[in-house]
Amino acid sequence: MTEYLWPYPNEAGQTEETSCDVLVLGGGLAGCFAAIAAARRGQSVILVEKGATEKSGSGGTGFDHWESACTNPCSKVTPEEIAWAYVREQDWYSNGIGHYIECREGYDRLLDLEHFGGKIRDTEDEFKGAEFRDDETKFMFAYDYRNRFTLRVWGSTFKPALTRELKRLGVRVYDRTEATGLIVSRREGGCGGKKCCGGAFAMDVHTGKFLIFRAKSTVMCMSRPARVWLFNPDTVGLCEFRPLQSIGSGHAMGWRAGVEFAMMEKSVRAEFSAAGRSFPPYGTGNNHNTWYAATMVDARGVEIPYVDRDGRELKTVSERYYPAPGQKFFLKGGVIDNPKYEYRGPETLDFDELIRRGYQLPFYADLSRMPESERRVIWGMMVGEEAKTKIPIYQNYTDRGFDPEKHMLQSYGTGWQSANFLEQERQFFGAPGGVMHDWDLQTNIDGLYVAGDETFASDCAGAACSTGYYAGRKAAESASAIDSIPHMERSDAEAEKKRLLAPLYVKEEDGISWKELNMAVSKAMQNYCGGVRCEALLMEGLDLLGRFEQEMVPRLYGANPHDLMRIHEVMDILTVSQIVLHASLARKCSSEPLFFRRSDYPEMDPPQMRHHILLCNQDGEIKTRELSLDYFGDLKTEYERRNADYMKEEAGGRKEWQ
Repeated sequence: MTEYLWPYPNEAGQTEETSCDVLVLGGGLAGCFAAIAAARRGQSVILVEKGATEKSGSGGTGFDHWESACTNPCSKVTPEEIAWAYVREQDWYSNGIGHYIECREGYDRLLDLEHFGGKIRDTEDEFKGAEFRDDETKFMFAYDYRNRFTLRVWGSTFKPALTRELKRLGVRVYDRTEATGLIVSRREGGCGGKKCCGGAFAMDVHTGKFLIFRAKSTVMCMSRPARVWLFNPDTVGLCEFRPLQSIGSGHAMGWRAGVEFAMMEKSVRAEFSAAGRSFPPYGTGNNHNTWYAATMVDARGVEIPYVDRDGRELKTVSERYYPAPGQKFFLKGGVIDNPKYEYRGPETLDFDELIRRGYQLPFYADLSRMPESERRVIWGMMVGEEAKTKIPIYQNYTDRGFDPEKHMLQSYGTGWQSANFLEQERQFFGAPGGVMHDWDLQTNIDGLYVAGDETFASDCAGAACSTGYYAGRKAAESASAIDSIPHMERSDAEAEKKRLLAPLYVKEEDGISWKELNMAVSKAMQNYCGGVRCEALLMEGLDLLGRFEQEMVPRLYGANPHDLMRIHEVMDILTVSQIVLHASLARKCSSEPLFFRRSDYPEMDPPQMRHHILLCNQDGEIKTRELSLDYFGDLKTEYERRNADYMKEEAGGRKEWQ
């Protein structure tokens, strides 16, 4: 290792091996809940987290709302209604299992968080009497004030509360430790003839020590991919809305191990980014999600009207938060970006229509025209609690004199976005692709479970917590029925260790940085796998990424374990990019719900192609198969068949904690 001041011991080359019943990879919301569920069931648990669990993951800095708490006492909708609405809204290119778990168990997890010390109610009566508050329970609601299934929460209190609970339960937490590869048994006859997972390899990102975690069951709760199409070497942390270290390493690990994926061809035009030429999300005037339903005005100060689902102009701020006449409920927040007619909630008029009517640019968000409680809950709570907005937006703007009672924030780009991104600048956003799983959230590899952003068509915070807990208890059940940990080939461990440490032995003058490779991959994906794709482009993209793998990866240079971590991340970004290219080749049609266009197959969603295309890497050979979009069956029936014990357990537990 290069000699220079480094504050941690040099343990590169050393190996530590340990074991447990249930191994959890990723210490975000899903990972914490998976570990808690397994520990509650008497299993020994290890949690591995690349950052610091107390503040790591997409929810580490907070989040402002909890979608789909359908069983809270104020809700007027059922889990079935909202889960099926999500499925239908996404034209069945959806994860019905994940959505139903979220809708059915989401409120239970909120009560868990309150029990652990998180804040989910307006206990100080700061908003007493507000239209969005229930004064009996002190719950605060967002979006749909009639049906009250989405709660405003103090998300910045949740990760510290979860971390305390992990310690109380005796979960062994390995912070600053990146998981890098899965331990998969390849012995004939093992796991009933199938592949099975026996844990994971990892590296301490402070010391470089190689770690082997052996386990009976493993739960992957790592992030969705990022920095695939978007990368700016000067403002790396603003390339994506989610944390810098959340780049989809679990997807890459799964691909190398033979895990099946679904919907990896799906990507949307970038929106939540500030990669060099745009403003940080929620830092400009808008009326979406965190800022819903802010009053918008044009350059003259003329108020821009809201209309409901049926085009009826709304006269008051209050009306923006209620369904249209005859409409049961509407969907906002979470994965729902462009609801269809049935679920569409109030919106301002279309941008082109506003220009046609004579509204003048620029547009602004003007919170001063809203009722005092609505203004304070948007600026003081929602912006103050949302991920990556508390410090750069709320605190920074406030410190510099922004006063929502007096000042407006300008809106940039088309509509209310922070920039007008190019069609080839894509993101994994809005229910993206991920790992395929069954009703136990188990993958095609025995003993390997997934939750949160690791699942395909994943949702937001409520889904992460709900699926994390669900996967943790299923993994615990599996581990308790296994006598011994699956076999590990020592040669696999040595090969992984060599791969991870290789950049330390590259000479600095001959090497390249991780930023160079990230930039190269992102440009390649924009050029060959952008908004419009075809076989020739996709094949050229695969060829180019293959050359990066052969020519650039061996030249990656790192001087310390932190450099190694960044290098490993970009190697995983390269792998994820290859998955996307293979998935794009496999879907030989265009698809509106997948935001997917092929110039050589322009027909949109032909009936014979309306299915999931699953793909996996079997020792270098890409295997694909088709799966019906309704493979999960009737949501309520299939869930209750498998969760009778949980239903009985939680029915008693909720009474104790309320």
